[in-house]
Amino acid sequence: MNVLIIGASRGLGLEFVRQYRAAGARITATARDEAALERLHAHGARALKLDVADTASVSGLAWLIDGEAFDVVVINAGVYGPSTSGLQAPTEAEFDTVMHTNVLAPMRLLPQIAEALAPGARVAIISSKMGSIGLRTSTAGWLYRASKAAVNSVMKDAALALAGKATVISFHPGWVRTDMGGSGADIDASTSIAGMRTVLASVKPVDTGSFFNYDGQRLDW
Repeated sequence: MNVLIIGASRGLGLEFVRQYRAAGARITATARDEAALERLHAHGARALKLDVADTASVSGLAWLIDGEAFDVVVINAGVYGPSTSGLQAPTEAEFDTVMHTNVLAPMRLLPQIAEALAPGARVAIISSKMGSIGLRTSTAGWLYRASKAAVNSVMKDAALALAGKATVISFHPGWVRTDMGGSGADIDASTSIAGMRTVLASVKPVDTGSFFNYDGQRLDW
């Protein structure tokens, strides 16, 4: 199996690398800094330097993966932004950082990877249940919520555009004990990634455009 993980410097992305390597997959993974790239090398991955928020960096990805045929692609890079609990307006800089990383980056990355997909590939965007409108009962982190609702829309359009070539889905990875999720979260990264890998191995073309919990439960928009 040939796998591409975008945003693998730590947390969920690095755990994807670890588990897929343990299963014998060939891994290409991206990170921004040299220390993270060294970690990926140490895990046996082909490590590519990529800053998803940088236009020039993203525009060079297609060249770096030219000739590849990925069976699985995971777009994991993301940021939370300001911790808010109500209608506290973000600054322009905060808005730009979150939306550029969580929404614009996947919109730039998906065209870059489209020609490097194997027939029947599975493409996953790491979203969040916080982006669900139907399931929402809290306003906490409303900028992050807006960005994840938007990236689910991006995923759906990619599913339509790549129909017949790839199955494209979004994931809520669970509330995971990572730097972003914090130490009080529900599950560890190993459990989250094992669940998402199981889903990725089982989805079929009819599932394209769907929003899944890490354990395979379908989620409301």
